[in-house]
Amino acid sequence: MEISQITPDEVVFWERGFVHLNATIVYTWVVIAFLVLGSWLITRRLSSGTALSRWQNLLEIVVDFMRKQIREIGQERADQYLPFIGTLFIFIAVSNILMVVPGFIAPTGSLSTTAALAICVFVAVPLYGIAGEGLGNYLKQYVRPTFVMLPFNIIGELSRTLALAVRLFGNVMSGMKIGAILLAVIPLVFPIVMHLLGLLTGLIQAYIFAILAMVYIASATRARRREAAEREPAEREPAKRQNDQEQKEKQEQEQA
Repeated sequence: MEISQITPDEVVFWERGFVHLNATIVYTWVVIAFLVLGSWLITRRLSSGTALSRWQNLLEIVVDFMRKQIREIGQERADQYLPFIGTLFIFIAVSNILMVVPGFIAPTGSLSTTAALAICVFVAVPLYGIAGEGLGNYLKQYVRPTFVMLPFNIIGELSRTLALAVRLFGNVMSGMKIGAILLAVIPLVFPIVMHLLGLLTGLIQAYIFAILAMVYIASATRARRREAAEREPAEREPAKRQNDQEQKEKQEQEQA
């Protein structure tokens, strides 16, 4: 494959009129089919006993790891966010890992794929925020600390979505291009090393993307806890004064 065709959008398998089937679509379908088939094979014989298959052990390790990471970031029940964050992580990780298969081009090397994933996060953030805090409390975050911050907060939402897409796209694309260059120059040793480094980098990129998505969602669902923390001292002060007054009156009665 030519270096200029490393981007999966440039590799067209079938085309008729304005409809074309490129590598991005085909390999995305391959990843989806692989995940669906793998999920069915792993979960068809789940066991709650002590004798677990190696695949179930691996699945439980991955799920427990993701649940722990979500709990540490969101400080809430991880099961609420696990389906979405876990799907992002597994899709990106599997897409990048399958790059070791000859002829496979990771769909995450296409800006259209990474942009679609970033848009999913962009949509999920307000949905989780509104579901957890209510529409009013969520929208208040855009005018804090003053109404002047509204355009800047909106720009921040859009810019971090763009950053998510470009970061993942750039890292995956750079790894693929470097591997292609080394394969053309030194076709024996270095490509193997680059493939190993590519596996590590792919997993790291999947982890970073999922963690950033969880950070954005967690920041959108903390408005209620922040307001409660701000109200708590004010609500506790009258009760404290009343308690002090009762103790003072009790001491005066004992002295009398």
